[in-house]
Amino acid sequence: MSTNSAVRFILIGVSAVALLGFVGCHSTTVEPGSVGVKFRAFPTGGAPGVAADALATGWHLRMPGERIFQYPVIERQYSYTRETNGDGGENEELVFVDKNGLEIKGDINIGVRVLPTAAPSVYTKYRANLDYLLENQIRNAVRTAVARSAATMPVESMLGGGYQKIARDAFSEVSNRWRGDGIEITRLEWSGAPRFPEVVTTSILARARADQDVQKANAEAAVAEAEKRRKVAEAEGDAQALTIRGQALRANPQIMQQQAIAKWDGVLPRVTSGAVPFIKID
Repeated sequence: MSTNSAVRFILIGVSAVALLGFVGCHSTTVEPGSVGVKFRAFPTGGAPGVAADALATGWHLRMPGERIFQYPVIERQYSYTRETNGDGGENEELVFVDKNGLEIKGDINIGVRVLPTAAPSVYTKYRANLDYLLENQIRNAVRTAVARSAATMPVESMLGGGYQKIARDAFSEVSNRWRGDGIEITRLEWSGAPRFPEVVTTSILARARADQDVQKANAEAAVAEAEKRRKVAEAEGDAQALTIRGQALRANPQIMQQQAIAKWDGVLPRVTSGAVPFIKID
């Protein structure tokens, strides 16, 4: 191999290594479930700032001064609960009041996802990922919507499942609020029933017991009334039967004589006054 050929071979090798190093240091792979958001610090390949178009899953080359952020677009489930969990890691229960100012607490489950085409604009507006929005702006929107709906209802209307209307109202309001930003609210519902104050719970139990007592008393009164009507009917029947019998006997004296004969044991009384029983002498 000549000297010139060797030098050329070395230069090609160095160039290849340099190119591979450049590509390796200036490329990003966007993982499945995410889109890429490209930020340009310099006007290389476009205007500075966040690029308007999201990058699809796959390998992408970065020019000098460019960065690519991975922005998740799969649905995210989040729970605002009193108990600490893997989401907020602290008490995130919602506190609100009813129409009369009575304080109520409850837990909410929510499902959210960023539309892939909207990821660049969401990042431009909030400079935050979805988890941050769930812990802050979206949580505030949920809390406001729940409070707004609950304030129109007395606590009595929330009992027996009536509180579900609050979740439906909040879902509608929050969905409309974030749809314009390209964020879709897929679900918003209670995680169990709201926690009412003890005075309300006590009142509910007392009312239930009172209702049961009233129902029991009404049932007993109905039974007593029915028994009363039965006895009256029996007494009236007996009286009517006696009246009919008396009338029949008075109209037919021989019937009385026949009944007396039927009851006689055949022994005459030792002392009598008047006529001998059952013997009529003409």
